[in-house]
Formats: sequence, C-alpha cells, structure tokens
Amino acid sequence: MDGSLERGGLAACPACVALPAMGEITGATAEKELMLSLPEIHCAACISGVERVLAAQPGVASARVNLTLKRARVEADSTVEASALVEALTAAGFVAHELDPGLLTSTEADRAGRDLLMRLAVAGFAMMNVMLLSVAVWSGAEGATRDLFHWISAAIAFPAVGFAARPFFASAAQVLRVGRLNMDVPISLAILLALGTSLYETIHSGAHAYFDAALSLTFFLLAGRYLDFRTRSVARSAAQELAALEVPRAVRLVAGREETVGVAELAVGDLVLVRPGGRMPVDGVIVSGRSELDRALLTGETNPVAAVPGQGVSAGEINLTGPLTVRVTAAGRDTSLHRMADLVAVAESAKTRYTSLADRAAGLYAPGVHILALLAGAGWFVATLDVRVALNIAAAVLIITCPCALGLAVPAVVTAASGRLFRKGLLIKEGTALERLAEVTHVVFDKTGTLTMGTPEPMNLADVPGDAKRAALSLAMGSAHPLAVALTAALRNEGVLPLPVEDMKEMPGLGSEARAGGRRVRLGRAEWVGAREGAETATWLLVGDEPPVAFLFADRLRPGASEVVAGLKAAGCEVELLSGDTPGAVARFAETLGIDSYRASVLPAEKAARIEALQAEGAKVLMVGDGLNDTAALAAAHASISPATALDAARVASDIVLLGESVMPVADAVVTARRAVRRIRENFRIASAYNLIAVPLAVAGLATPLVAALAMSASSITVSLNALRLR
Repeated sequence: MDGSLERGGLAACPACVALPAMGEITGATAEKELMLSLPEIHCAACISGVERVLAAQPGVASARVNLTLKRARVEADSTVEASALVEALTAAGFVAHELDPGLLTSTEADRAGRDLLMRLAVAGFAMMNVMLLSVAVWSGAEGATRDLFHWISAAIAFPAVGFAARPFFASAAQVLRVGRLNMDVPISLAILLALGTSLYETIHSGAHAYFDAALSLTFFLLAGRYLDFRTRSVARSAAQELAALEVPRAVRLVAGREETVGVAELAVGDLVLVRPGGRMPVDGVIVSGRSELDRALLTGETNPVAAVPGQGVSAGEINLTGPLTVRVTAAGRDTSLHRMADLVAVAESAKTRYTSLADRAAGLYAPGVHILALLAGAGWFVATLDVRVALNIAAAVLIITCPCALGLAVPAVVTAASGRLFRKGLLIKEGTALERLAEVTHVVFDKTGTLTMGTPEPMNLADVPGDAKRAALSLAMGSAHPLAVALTAALRNEGVLPLPVEDMKEMPGLGSEARAGGRRVRLGRAEWVGAREGAETATWLLVGDEPPVAFLFADRLRPGASEVVAGLKAAGCEVELLSGDTPGAVARFAETLGIDSYRASVLPAEKAARIEALQAEGAKVLMVGDGLNDTAALAAAHASISPATALDAARVASDIVLLGESVMPVADAVVTARRAVRRIRENFRIASAYNLIAVPLAVAGLATPLVAALAMSASSITVSLNALRLR
C-alpha cells in the first residue's frame, strides 16, 4: 500500500518516543505498589484526608486516591505492609481494605445503588403513611385518639429511620470517633432530635409529635445522595481498560523452537513470534519478517504502517498481514502500554481533586449549624428553664437548616442536564463533568475518528479508466487492508466487474499481486509499483509496463464538524486541532473547518503535554478524542468527550460520551453546562434565602419541628423544580 501510510518510515514507534515523557510524569521510583479499597469515601474532603494519613506513614513515597473507583494507590518501600496502612486509615475514621483486583467487579457498585434505592423507598413509604396519620391529628383529633396515632407513627418511624438513615448514622459515628465533623453529623443530630422530641411528647400525651419531620428529612437527604450516586456509577477506570489490552502470553523462540510463556517471564533480548492478527505482547525491534501494523491505538490514525526489519514496535499494536520475529526491549510493567495506563491513572486521580460547588459550599456548614442550634437551645433553656421547649427549638433549628436543598442543588441540576444532553446524544458519566465543562475556555480536537468518521473513501474514481478499475477490484477483493476494503465497496457500488486474474498473492507490508492476460498486476504502496509518493493517502495500481495509477482517499467528515467549530467559537471558546496525521493533511483539514490553531504528527505524550501546557497558562481545556493516543490527554484535560465509536479505553477515560454520529452536540454540551451551573448557583441562592428567612424564625421559637420539616421540604421541592427548567 502507499508509502504515505508509513507516517515516518523507519522511525522509532510513537510509544517508544513518548516513553521518557511518560516516565517523567509517572515517575514511580518506589520499590512496591499497594492498592487499597475505600468503599465509603464520597467527597473531596475524604480524598485529602486519606492522602494526608497515608503520606504520613513511614516508608510511603506517594499516595493517590481515585474517587470514582474508591481506591488508593500507594507507592512505598519494601518494608511497608498494607495491613499497617489499613490500621492507620481505620484509626483516622476511614473504612479501608487491602485491594484484591481479582475480586473487584461492578456488582459492588450495583449493590450500593440498590441499597440506597431500597432505603429511599422505605423512607418514602413510611413518610407517606405517617403523613396520613398526621393529617388526622392536624384535623383536630384529641386525647386518646391523638395519642394512638402518635404511637402508631412512632412504631412506623423508629424502624424506618433506623434502616433508611443508617448511612448518615454510620458516617457520623465514624468521624466522631476520631474527633472530626462532617455533613452527616448535623443530619444525624436533627433526625435523632426530631425522633427523641416526638417520643417525649408522645409519652407525655403532648399535642405535637414530629415523626413525619424525621422521615421527611431522611427521605429528601437520601434522594440527593442517590441522585449523586447515579451520576458517578457509570464511570469505569480507563487505566483498567488499557491494562486489559496487555497480552498475558507470548510465543518465545528458543533455538528454533516455539514455546508459549507468560509475558512476565520474558527478558530483554528474547525473541518472540507474533503471528498475523496477533497483538504485540512487548516493546521491541523487528528482527525478521514483513507485515503491516495497526497503530490506531497509539497514533489514532486508521491507516496501517509498514513493518520491516529494524523497525520499533510497541505493546498493544496489531500485526495485520505477515508473521514477525521481534527482539524484546521491554516487557510487562516496562512496556509503553503499561506506562500509558499509569499515566492515565495518575491523571484520573488528579481529576478527582476537583472540588464541586456543593463541596465548597458545605465546607463551613457543619460547625455553623452545631453552634447555632446549641446557642438557640441554651438560650431558650436559660430564658424558660423548660427542657422541652429548648429541645424543640434546637431540633427545629437543626431541621430547618438541614442541607436538603444544598444536597439536591447539584445532583438535581446534573440529573436534569444529563437528561437534556442524553436526548441530544451525549451521555454524562462523571458527577462534576458539567461544572468543569462550564468553565471551558479552550477545546482541543483529535482529527481521525473524532472530526472524521475514520473510514477512508476513494475520491478520484471518475478520473480512473475502466480497465484500471476492473484490475484494481480484482486485487482489492482479496485483501483485508482498510484501503482495499473501501476501494472494493466503492467499485462494486459503481457496478464494476472484476478482471479475471491468476496466481494472486498478498505481499505483507507491500500490497497484492497477480497476473492478468499475461501481464503482472500490482496494487499497493507507491515504492512497490515504482510511483512517486504524494501528500495524499493513496494506493497505487500497476498493470504491466503502463504508468502507475493512483487511487486517492480521504476520510469523510463527521456530521456537524463544521457547525461544532462555529458553535464553539460563538460560545467564546478557542478551538485547536491535534493530530497524528501528516502536516499537509492536517493543514488542509483545519482550513476546511475554519480551525486556525493546529499541530500535526503529534505523539500521545505530546498531546497530553499540550493539554498541560494550555492549563498551566490558565486555560480550562475540553479534549475531544477517540483513540488510545488520546486517552492520556482525555484524562488530563479539565473536561473530556469521546465518541461512542471510540476505543473502549478512550471512551471510559472521558467524562462524556457522544452517542450519535454528529459531533454538533459538543457545542450544545458547553452551552448546556454553563446554563446548568447558573441553575446550580440559583439553587444555592434559593437555599441561602430560605435559611435567611427560616433560621431566625426557628431561633425565635416561631417554628415547631414540624413546620421546620415542611419548610425544609418546600425548599427542596423548589430547588428540584428550578433544576427541571433545564429540560
């Protein structure tokens, strides 16, 4: 096939060139790596707390927490044991286990989701039943009837709250044991005070009980937590997907014999055999054999490159047409593929450090509420010397300031925005993606497979003679090369009939050859047929002594490509193109779409480095890409999008997946994200206004716990309705 597909001839493979940069970023110099499971972390404060505890342990070189996976990766010297780290985290109030990757499956997240949903359902069912009983009391039931309804409400509320609110109670107990506070402490106090005050009133035949308030509180808080869980549960680790591409076994050549061994048993200098269709198990250099390599994983370009002796190869590449003998230069954890997985894991962990608006707003909440409720209760006790009144007012303050609206402010908007974007063909995978997307100032696109469909199409068939088309079809029909497949489909659509040929054979790395009418016929690379290579992607036909004929190819634009660039510019974003393709092809492509800033022949590490350079200058970068070469850049960017047709590793590294063919929804995503953040801020203002009005009333004794619960519910509903305006 055409030499333009070689992308650099016999130069070292892109991953090998990228290795020094990857090594600098991952920089693992520790003797040992430990993995810990952290099943109960749920916010940025948890991340910093865990990393602080781990970093303080003797022998620990570094610790990174991935919030999405609820895991910590620790690099330490050989004397550090996982059990010691688990003990240190437990003493600090965190639940931790040594991680056995073989036992981790998605069923854990499924169980957590079902558990939250079940608790939410129990709280909702109990709340509705107690509300019905409360209506009778509000309607004038007195004496024994009122007491009976209160006791029935207590019988429903206590077990329901004990089950449904257990996540809040467990979290509060953990942090209190180690002398810390979190959002679940005031929530638990408010629920317990509402139950305690209600039980006291019921025992003493009081007129008011607030079991419905305790259940309403539990229900709305669980609703917020479940919505937040749903936004996180879709995400998987891109690093895991990259690791899945690693080949576990290889065929080693020893004294002419073939033996299948584990990749971990290979040493530098060993010879391995890679058969056609096989994935490279190691980094190495081709010793013998000719073939073509699918390097789409590393360069993002779908056109295969020639594989000849002396050329470098990288783990994860696919050998297409002929057997290759490769001398090992790196195996196992030292390969470029494994280092790329490490690079993505580092970037993923860094991304989870982003602190959401809700986390920042909640940071000052817990101590303020405790102090306010304590002062209100103490003040009323001093004024009245009545414990019942003081507890009622303290409970009312805790309930009325309970962060239901705050807890729903982000999840409700994210859920509404996710639904809107899903209908437009975008799937939101990560909870803070919208907030980060709203801050985007620069958008960086990959070319092949992102702004194009990644499928070559013949462009000059009208200029090719009929006999040449027939000869080309005869040879292309017998090849699995992407250009040959595209040419076959296009010629058949034109109704071209193949020319009878004989002695047809495919020459690995060169093309196909046969004899027709006594003349030699070749279809393949420019140098093989004696043609001069041009700038365009092409395959060449040689019939006997006639001049070679070029079949030129171009990738089809993805629908909406021009519109998305214009839309992003209209939204005030700078647009840049990074591609592994040749400079000429990238320049023409950028000019076609109106992209002023572009870079060609970009390697995987260079893409990630460009993203980091832009962000170091203060830019907030959205990366849109589809290949393994884009995975590190996707993970490093402030926000990221990949098409559903992307490589699985790239798709799961991104925050958002583009489900349809059109790329136009990318511009819609930025606009919708900005609107979503405005709604989030509006929700915070609603919650603040509610507190400014309601808290003084509660402190003044003008709101009972029941009124406080109703006001809290009203604020939660208002926040949810405001979020629905996004739809």
